[in-house]
Amino acid sequence: MKTVGFIGAYDKTDLILYIAKIFQTMGNRVLVIDTTSLQKSKYIVPTIFPTKSYVTEFEGIDITVGLYNYLSIKRYLGMPDHAAFDYDYIFLDIDSPEALEDFGVKSATKNYFVTGFDIYSLKRGLEIIAGVTEPMPLTKVFFSKDITKEEDEYFDFISLGIKAIWNEEKIYFPFEQGDETVIMENQRVSKIKFKKLTQLYKESLIYMAEDIINDEKQNSSIKKAFKQIEKGV
Repeated sequence: MKTVGFIGAYDKTDLILYIAKIFQTMGNRVLVIDTTSLQKSKYIVPTIFPTKSYVTEFEGIDITVGLYNYLSIKRYLGMPDHAAFDYDYIFLDIDSPEALEDFGVKSATKNYFVTGFDIYSLKRGLEIIAGVTEPMPLTKVFFSKDITKEEDEYFDFISLGIKAIWNEEKIYFPFEQGDETVIMENQRVSKIKFKKLTQLYKESLIYMAEDIINDEKQNSSIKKAFKQIEKGV
């Protein structure tokens, strides 16, 4: 089982669901854990009987809301405390220092720091990881319509002193108005669709899936799954 952390104050819910859908289409069992204070997935993922905390299924992906550690999830699912999860991938949506500790994110297979370049996302996001006492490997995921050298330099400046090992590789999502419209349309119909997304956004999704797997032999499987989702197969 691989665990992947998506850390930051930026809205990551749709990104995580889209990545999770690629992995689910490849035949993996995927669990998405929404640990965030806003619990956006509670509103965009349909469920028949929403309660304060629950596990639901959406597009073949299991999603938890309002369960703030692995033990509470196991008990909700009726699993013994010592039992291992039967998932290939667990994706964690993190927006607080407490969740970093509760889910042991520092020992995750891969961790991403996801941010836009608005001041709140940047400063609050860095605040989340500021308390990390030991250097933690992180890959930057930047959402910006126009990515500039100045933005990169500003991020490097305000992140001085943060105990992170920043990977050289960065992942960019040049978020366009058209992508936002498609994502909102998908939310309204409670579906995950890729067809109308911009080519740049699609390429970033594929690139990120490849980065998570980190196995060139599986890149063709990722692209095949992507095309299946795109065609609605």
